[in-house]
Amino acid sequence: MTPEQRARTCADLMWSADRASQALGMAITAIGPGTATLTMAVRDDMLNGHGICHGGMIFTLADSAFAFACNTHNQRTVAQSNQITYLAPGRAGDTLTAQATEVSRIGRSGTYDVVVQDSDGQDIALFRGLSRTIQGQHFDEDAS
Repeated sequence: MTPEQRARTCADLMWSADRASQALGMAITAIGPGTATLTMAVRDDMLNGHGICHGGMIFTLADSAFAFACNTHNQRTVAQSNQITYLAPGRAGDTLTAQATEVSRIGRSGTYDVVVQDSDGQDIALFRGLSRTIQGQHFDEDAS
């Protein structure tokens, strides 16, 4: 199995159980070893009291991209810590894109950066996540 096939299989297995991302209308548009790109259309029900998409919805998209990227190596991985900087809001009708990239992976720890952009390609959030590998795999590669 190639690293790309492994990443896709892990993403498919995670996606099948990820009801939250599905309910928010997210889609995985690209997946590879240590990388993931997810999109999410900003709906009216995602706007806050100021009429913009800011905070939690953007964080959730970035965190989901991070989760898919750090789980592409067929090792069960969870967030250890993360931080986000908001640069601009999303707006109703935007399709937000979160691109997660593995910066480093040493032993059981990984570092991932996620850039969230609006429909115009403007950066609206920068996210850094640290991951920790726990016991288990997403699937038995010897059985596939």
